[in-house]
Amino acid sequence: MNEIERLKNALDECEALIIGAGAGLSTSAGFTYDGERFTKHFADFGEKYGFSDMYSGGFYPYDTPEEFWAYWSRYIYINRYCDAPKPVYDDLLKIAQGKNYFVITTNVDHCFQKAGFEKSRLFYTQGDYGLFQCSLPCHMKTYDNEAAITAMLERQEDMRIPSELVPHCPVCGRPMTMNLRSDDSFVEDEGWHNAAERYADFLDSTHDAKTLFLELGVGMNTPVIIKFPFWKMTRSRPDAIYACVNLGESYIPERAGISGRSICIDGDIGAVLEGLM
Repeated sequence: MNEIERLKNALDECEALIIGAGAGLSTSAGFTYDGERFTKHFADFGEKYGFSDMYSGGFYPYDTPEEFWAYWSRYIYINRYCDAPKPVYDDLLKIAQGKNYFVITTNVDHCFQKAGFEKSRLFYTQGDYGLFQCSLPCHMKTYDNEAAITAMLERQEDMRIPSELVPHCPVCGRPMTMNLRSDDSFVEDEGWHNAAERYADFLDSTHDAKTLFLELGVGMNTPVIIKFPFWKMTRSRPDAIYACVNLGESYIPERAGISGRSICIDGDIGAVLEGLM
């Protein structure tokens, strides 16, 4: 029996499905940050500032907030409000539907909700491109940014937005920023805490169930959020199985103590999901 057949059997037999998703899942869905997609949307920025991928552009020290938000409004629009080029999330939903599932993800691109996953079964631990927060922050609240981002996108010229569109905190007047975890200024708002509680409740209620921990595209950038906890919980649940699907980073070390109950598939996630269906 090959690993995909083992994973299919584990999916068929599990009583609880816990999906942990990292950047590799969205990469498989076509959300790449360099190459043709970068050139299509950011050739002017790349030529002017000398970077060749979206991540580098996100960290560039722009001279003015008008330039900063011209870049970030494009970035947020194509990576949050546009659909992924490939139906990988849709295929994953087809596999999860009808099962008792929950999703924890470090992705911030909203792809799960756009595909139709139930919001009550999702925990976005690292934020959302679609939310603003105070950069200080002076209060623990986030704000939907679709209207603001659309206006910036439509009115920018020469890689700048009009000054009146630069977002400021409605409470203290400081600049707004994206609700993305990068330091201790990240806002964990009421919605974040509610999702964290639902995830904890799901883990507690399924502790004795036959559980499949399905890890998709998770690397070693922040392993303490998904990867290491999945190993630990698999080890503590005698009927649990851990499965990892990741292109180039699929493995389980002996020290994790779950080698006999692990499925590791080194391959493109989208192709593996197609194989499962």
